[in-house]
Parts: sequence; C-alpha cells; structure tokens
Amino acid sequence: MSYSSLEQHFERLHHLQHLGAICGWDQATMMPAGGSEARAEALGTLAVLCHQQLQDERLADWFERAGGEPLAPEQQQSLAEMRRAWRDATLLPADLVRARSLAGSRCEHAWRSLRPANDWAGFLPLFEEVLALSREAAAARSDALGLSRYDSLLEQYEPGMRSQRLDELFGELDGWLPGLIAEVQEKQRGETVLPLQGPFATDRQKALGLAVMGWLGFDFNHGRLDVSVHPFCGGVSEDVRLTTRYDEADVAQALMGIIHETGHARYEQGLPAAWRRLPVGQARSMGVHESQSLFFEMQLARHPAFLARLSPLLAQHFGDQPAFAPGNLARLYTRVQPGLIRVDADEVSYPAHVMLRYHIERDLIEGKLEARHLPERWDQLMQHYLGLSTKGDDRNGCLQDIHWTDGSFGYFPSYTLGALYAAQQAEAMQQQLGPFERVLEADLPAVFDWLEHHIWRHASLLSTEALMTKATGQALSATPFRRHLEQRYLG
Repeated sequence: MSYSSLEQHFERLHHLQHLGAICGWDQATMMPAGGSEARAEALGTLAVLCHQQLQDERLADWFERAGGEPLAPEQQQSLAEMRRAWRDATLLPADLVRARSLAGSRCEHAWRSLRPANDWAGFLPLFEEVLALSREAAAARSDALGLSRYDSLLEQYEPGMRSQRLDELFGELDGWLPGLIAEVQEKQRGETVLPLQGPFATDRQKALGLAVMGWLGFDFNHGRLDVSVHPFCGGVSEDVRLTTRYDEADVAQALMGIIHETGHARYEQGLPAAWRRLPVGQARSMGVHESQSLFFEMQLARHPAFLARLSPLLAQHFGDQPAFAPGNLARLYTRVQPGLIRVDADEVSYPAHVMLRYHIERDLIEGKLEARHLPERWDQLMQHYLGLSTKGDDRNGCLQDIHWTDGSFGYFPSYTLGALYAAQQAEAMQQQLGPFERVLEADLPAVFDWLEHHIWRHASLLSTEALMTKATGQALSATPFRRHLEQRYLG
C-alpha cells in the first residue's frame, strides 16, 4: 500500500529530525564556542537531507495512490498531515533551505555574545541576512498558498490562524488590557509583600526544580534538565530536553521557568506513542503547545492552592523564612509590574510584549519596516504599550529574544494565543472537576488526566479549532482569559 510506504518514509524523516533536535540542544547547552561554525555546517547539511526527504519524487505518486486506498479515519488525518508537511517543504528550493539554516545558526551564535554587549551594530548585518532570506521564503510560500507573506509564515506555527483573526483578538485585548494593568497596580500598592531572602545556591535551586518536575509528573526516564542562555524545551517526545537559567539572587526565575518548560514537556511526553514518528502525532500547533506551558506556569503554579503546597518545599530546600508563607507567595508571584523583558513579564502585562512583537515582525516580513529601523520602532511600541523606553538599551529591547535570529517569524503570536487557550481550558476543567482551590489540594493528578484526555492524546488528529471546541465546548475567545485575570487580580 502507498500509505504504508508514506509511513515508512516519514518515520525515516523523524529519525533525521530527532538527530537535529539533539544537536540543537547540544549547541545551546554543551557545545564549546569553537564548534559553532562546524555545527552550523552540519546542521545545514542535515536540514538539506530532511528537505530532500520531503522532496522525494516518489511522494507525489504515493499521495495520489494513498488517497484511493481504504484508510481508517485516523490514517486519513495522518495522510492529510503528511501531505501538509510535503506541501510546505516543496515550496522552497533546497539552496534556500540551506542558506537559511546557515544564516540562522551564525546569527544565533553571534547573538549570544552580541546581546550582552548591547552591540546592535554588530548584530545588524547578520540579522539583515536572516531577514532577507526569510522574506524570500515568505514570498515563495505566499505565492503557492494564496496567503499574505506574513500569514504564510504564521501558517507554519498556527495552522488556520490568520493575521485578520489576530487583529480581532489582539484588538480586543488592547481595548481592556491597559486599563486592567493600571487597575491592578493601583490595587496592589496597598499590599505588603515580603521579598524572598537569598542567596539561593544553584545546586539547591536545581534540586528544588527537579522535585517540582517530579511532582508535576515529568518522566525522567525520557528527559532531562540542563542550563542554557534562553530556557527552552527541545528534543523529541521520547527524549525531552528542558533547559533553564539560574540566578542565585532570585529563585523564582528558574523555578517558574522550569514549571513552564515542564508544561511543554508533559505535552510532548503525553502525545500518543503510536503516532509519534509521524506528523499527525506531533503537537497540534505552537499556540496549543504554549497553552500547556502557560497552563502549568500561570493557571496552576501561581494559584494560591498550588503555592500553599510549594511553601514547605521551599523551606525544605532553603530553610524557613517569613517570605515563604503561602499568602505572601501568592502576593509575590502575582505582582504586576510592567518591565522591559518579555520572559520576566507578569501574567497581566505579558500580552503587551507579544502584541509589540507581532506588529513588528509582520511589518518586517511585509516590507513595511527595515531592520535598521527596528530599535526605534521597538522603543515607540514599548512606550505605547507599557510606558517604558528602550532607547540606547537594545540588549533589553530588540536584542532580547532568540526567535528572530534563526528566522522564526510568525511564532510570537503563539504565546498569547497559548494564554487564551490555557484560560479557556482551565475554565472548562473547573466546570468538570471543581474549583482549583479543591482540586490542587486534593487531587493534582486529576488535572493531568484531564489534559491527557482532552488535549495530549489528540496530537494533530484534530484541527486547533476542533480540538478547542471538543475540549472546552466553544471556539477560541478572549473572554475566559479576561475573566481569569479579573478574578485572580481584582478578586
């Protein structure tokens, strides 16, 4: 059967991608600086091999024949996802794929030293090359898919989502979010919050993080925790690689980062084993992936009932102190204070960081903004959304993220889409299981069982819209997110 041939072909592709994922993790965590150029070339060659696998001349015939074979519904969806992966790969020539991989690896590696040095001038020519190649790829995808250039890139991360829909959702957020930020800040001015008293030794922070990962159900037989400049979850479902970064003056940064990445990891580990080596067995979208990490970090880990359970664990690892009291932790971990850094942003102001990046990257790809004007535009939008300035501080402005260094344009909206998805899932979950005040205290595994049943096991067998509707009873809406924020921060 041609469908069987397709399965075998895509399983071989999965093995190549597995190697690329582990090499990418090593590049970010273990690789000595001197290995950068050789690793970039190796990953570039691997990218071409993966691309060639998807451009195999036999695929068109197999797809045509498989379409007439008697397939089960899950196999039909699997065929559709393989066809989508094939379609995406055939849109770009191999030399462009290799050029993008090389430029991205070089830009990302340089960024690791140029960002701390606040060296925008040194970064600009590398970024201009990445942007030029990304525009070329967007143009090719746009012509083939009949989408705008930006939407053709967005489709890679959030299939079915369009900038018009994002404008509606983000426009709604923009209508009430600034007022909510101000209202919450005013309310919190009268609260007394005790800061955590450090230092917090790195080895104890790691031990705490590992303990919480185990508490959250992470399978250490199929994954590990390491350190990188920018925290991420990588690897493959059978071998998930998490990273974090430690600051001995601040235990919250690493801990909440670990919890966030554990959400990603639990999703990966919860994908159906029978489909993991095929496109249909992968995560539905980046927004759905982010919904799991944000569910863990925001919906669970900052809930008072969760923090009440965390309190004695903190005392166990660092010694008791008044700041570890559950009520103080709840106030501390829900402080709203707009800042420059996206990854350190609080739950309420975080969407503003995403909307800023969305508008910038869309204009960059559509040719409405040139790279050399990026710092100025960033400062303008930062002042518009959060009343802050990054003028002359590119390290904490447009150089702060890793995403654009390798051409990952279209990714940023997934973060706020994930927050919307997560709030909607949490609302539906509590309607079925009861309020988190009781569930997190008495039956934490029930939360994971719900996620496994409603989200994880479906992988890409359903569209994002169908997945959310099936899980929550409604299509995506910003309303549950607003209700969540108002209830948590205004009472």
